[in-house]
Amino acid sequence: MLKKFFQLEENKTTVKTEVIAGITTFMTMAYILAVNPSILSATGMDKNALFTATALSALVATLVMALWAKLPFALAPGMGLNAFFAFTVVLGMGYSWEFALTAVFLEGIIFLILTAFNIRELIVNAIPMNMKHAISAGIGLFIAFIGMQNAGLIVNNDAVLVGLGDMGSPTVLVCMAGLVITGILLALKVKGALLIGIFSSTVLGFFLGITHWPEGGLFSAPPSIEPIFFKFDFSKVLSFDMLIILFTFLFVDMFDTVGTLVGVSSKANMLDKDGKVPRVKQALFADAIGTTFGAIVGTSTVTTYVESASGVAEGGKTGLTSLSTAGMFLIALFLAPLFLMVPGAATAPALILVGSFMMSPILKINFDDYTESIPVFLTIIMMPLSYSIAEGIVFGMLAYVLLKSLSGRFREVSVVMWVLAILFVLKFLI
Repeated sequence: MLKKFFQLEENKTTVKTEVIAGITTFMTMAYILAVNPSILSATGMDKNALFTATALSALVATLVMALWAKLPFALAPGMGLNAFFAFTVVLGMGYSWEFALTAVFLEGIIFLILTAFNIRELIVNAIPMNMKHAISAGIGLFIAFIGMQNAGLIVNNDAVLVGLGDMGSPTVLVCMAGLVITGILLALKVKGALLIGIFSSTVLGFFLGITHWPEGGLFSAPPSIEPIFFKFDFSKVLSFDMLIILFTFLFVDMFDTVGTLVGVSSKANMLDKDGKVPRVKQALFADAIGTTFGAIVGTSTVTTYVESASGVAEGGKTGLTSLSTAGMFLIALFLAPLFLMVPGAATAPALILVGSFMMSPILKINFDDYTESIPVFLTIIMMPLSYSIAEGIVFGMLAYVLLKSLSGRFREVSVVMWVLAILFVLKFLI
């Protein structure tokens, strides 16, 4: 039944490969179960309820991706978007968290409408092929950078922004050991190398004091979401601030999701001959539904996770991968202590190595044409340096439109690209 529904034979994959890929994706993004409640609780929201809301929204959105889009991508409340929710809208601008949730809910509704009318699909398809390959490479650098930060291998440095961390610290030692173990397994072509590496690093963490056995045991009932469920405030819905907040949520989520879908699909050779992502409309519906549902249960914007690349690197090609990830989120609701004890240093090697895998589409890019190579370079370099997939896409697209137009090749720029460029400039001005 699974083989037929997900067309495993046609995609040259197996149930075992897809399940391992799904678990690997979950392990690399399970940190969100701890991080999202920590960030959003700064607004006064109930932290325990936020854990359940995070898991539920990830479960529902990833199920839509698995069963409707049938693509190997997982979704959950997005990093960056949750920080904007908590620290800008609530703590910075002084609005209530109920007001911020209302903005997220409206964003989800707008995305449902835009997706239904194929507007988001139009944007995905308008991105030039070389830019699509660049997005994959940029995401690779970005997630490798995230992994290095999680392990303390790269740290904040006042003198030069970033610098090398303490190479003797337990987290760095666990990360480096994980890199060696996982690298050897990959070289030997061992199935599930990334997942084995995560578990090995977690076990090593016990000996170095960074992995801790849960004090209250492994099993726990999911906390109630009642304190944050359906808590909307529509009193200031027509204010200018709401318009700005809504635009920011829409912009970042749209291009983070588009970037992830395009970049990971490029790496997995899933793009068709015209450079289009298969069943992209259904995939875009998944994050729109996830965002709307997430706001109802009480969490920030849900988006497609770049960590999905780790599952794809393990061989995941179909919705069975994301179905397995969704299943892990369901289990996590009752086994939260088990998953939360995996330290960031243990998942860091997987993210770093997946980052290297994501670089391969660069080989398909023509660097001799500067109207192509300069936008490509800006896309790749701006993602990790701005800590945003969306900003990398913005810089790359603006460079593409300007260079093509000013060098007399404006006919190569589509109308959609022109519209997007104008919107990007307006975003900077606002």
